Amino acid sequence: MTWKFLQPRNLAVITVDRVIAGGNPVLYVSHDEDDGGWQFLDGAAVAVADARIAALGELVDSDPTLAELADLPEGFVASRITKGDTWVRARRS
Repeated sequence: MTWKFLQPRNLAVITVDRVIAGGNPVLYVSHDEDDGGWQFLDGAAVAVADARIAALGELVDSDPTLAELADLPEGFVASRITKGDTWVRARRS
């Protein structure tokens, strides 16, 4: 698979333990406008204690559909109901 993100595979991104250890799918992605960072979340409520750092490539390897968001502009989010659904993009409010 060709790497589509402008950022490197080893970029540190924010996720939650339920995605890494629990196998929950990523259902909500944020490309933050303030620092260009990425968040890959499962759509459930997030507490600071749930937060984890992962490599962008690690998450894309585990779910190749995340590569569809490589062109998500800063300040935008994408969400879906289940892993098989189409991503819906929106400007972050």
